[in-house]
Amino acid sequence: MATSILSIGQSALAAAQVGISVTGHNIANAATPGYSRQEVIQSAALAQDFGFGYIGQGTIVSNIRRVYSDLLAQQLNTAQSSSSATSTYATYMGQIDNMLADPTTGLAPSIQKFFSSIQALSSNPGDAATRQAVLSSANSLVGRFQSLGDQLNEIREGFNQELATSTQLVTTYASKIAQLNDTISKAVGANKDNLPNDLLDQRDHLVAEMSKLVKTTVNPQDDGSYNLFIGNGLPLVVGNKSFGLTTVRSTKDTGRVEVAYVSNMVKPLADSMLAGGTIGGLLQFRAGALDSIQNQLGQIATVLTQTFNTQHNAGYDANGNIGSNFFNVPTPDIYGDSANSVGASLNVNITNTSALTSSDYQLKYDGTNYIVTRLSDNSSQSFASLPQTLDGLTFNGTMAAGDSFLIEPTRNAASKLSVALSDINKIAAADATGGNGNNRNALLLAGLQSQGTLNNSSATYENAFAQLVSFVGNKTNELRVNSAAEETLLAQATAAQQSESGVNLDEEATNLLRYQQAYQAAGKLMQVASSLFDLLLTIGH
Repeated sequence: MATSILSIGQSALAAAQVGISVTGHNIANAATPGYSRQEVIQSAALAQDFGFGYIGQGTIVSNIRRVYSDLLAQQLNTAQSSSSATSTYATYMGQIDNMLADPTTGLAPSIQKFFSSIQALSSNPGDAATRQAVLSSANSLVGRFQSLGDQLNEIREGFNQELATSTQLVTTYASKIAQLNDTISKAVGANKDNLPNDLLDQRDHLVAEMSKLVKTTVNPQDDGSYNLFIGNGLPLVVGNKSFGLTTVRSTKDTGRVEVAYVSNMVKPLADSMLAGGTIGGLLQFRAGALDSIQNQLGQIATVLTQTFNTQHNAGYDANGNIGSNFFNVPTPDIYGDSANSVGASLNVNITNTSALTSSDYQLKYDGTNYIVTRLSDNSSQSFASLPQTLDGLTFNGTMAAGDSFLIEPTRNAASKLSVALSDINKIAAADATGGNGNNRNALLLAGLQSQGTLNNSSATYENAFAQLVSFVGNKTNELRVNSAAEETLLAQATAAQQSESGVNLDEEATNLLRYQQAYQAAGKLMQVASSLFDLLLTIGH
């Protein structure tokens, strides 16, 4: 009996030691990202029948359990993915909002100053200083357009860099998860009852980090591994095999970066395939805001300068010569598909600024018809031949069946704008009676400021810019509200997950004291058992 008591004491001592070790492990990792607290699972050792009844034989540590909820973890990952997407979108929109809405550095003051100088010219067309002021304000206006366009291009470059970094991280995480899958499945295969808790935490932490970058779905497998899908069902990790993401230049637009899926080949993905996370937010920002904003700014720049040129060309300068172009107006950007036939070419000219939209276009030839698609609403028109005119654009060129072109009529217009005149005497303020005192064309030029020149004659230059600023401001506010709501949901999901799996140092301190007392009691029990055994030996002598 004494040896039985000693054995019971030893089991209690061993269980207390394990408890202290596990508690210490929890305390040590309280601040470790992704760590889930662990707890000792004990059970009674098999009792022994002594004839008069069964006497317990102490305790055994049956398992070290990781306190973890798949449901709470998935809810947290989903909340993280949504929050990251909205936050990313909101951050980029905030940059544009600050840039466009500034009352001193925005575009509106420069437009007003330019037309004020034209008004002054109409009052004193022969004055050299007034003419010089027109050129100075014109250069200031162009400089403002260029600055805004360049800043949008810088935002686009920052976008491209963040997209590249994010896709690289996804690939890195996928590789690490696949490696952990392999290690975990081997450990589970060796002993399905005892799981490698710390390895599981490492893998789940990587999944959580992945969810910050893109929407992530986990399918646990019987062997302990994860199959991981991102976006709208794209397989990224299958067992110990991983795939990846990268960025590539578009075959349709060499200035555009696309996300591509890397398996046995590199395949560009539609933006709709990658929802959620930083990547999803970035793609939403480009498709829903950046492209449109840059196009609208370019539309205002194109229409303002081209309509001004048209009226300026109708006047006469101080030397009695017919007016020339006041501004250099950029032509539409055209990108041929990399698979186009040799010799395929396309020319696109802006022939009606009032009908010009802020959309991009795609032109395809199927061997019979030329199909022009307005990409802002995906509406298409078919033509049997070229040239053809649509939305103020005239298309003409040579194409073979299967050829296609992407047309961006206004995307980079603001950045490429410039003033064509440098000689104040070439400002065409007069009409055909001519002379330095003639201001009739200057009055017509000044009148352009209040005319409906954009969007089918429905908006002035300043109206169009105000509408753009309003769109940006409203969208930014909407995203800020949504981002705040998503952050609240994320905080709630985090709190719920941490209440289940997080380490509470007060609780662990209590456990440490409890196991310490159990250890001391087990030691006392073994001391008693030893004394009894010694007594039995004495009696035997």
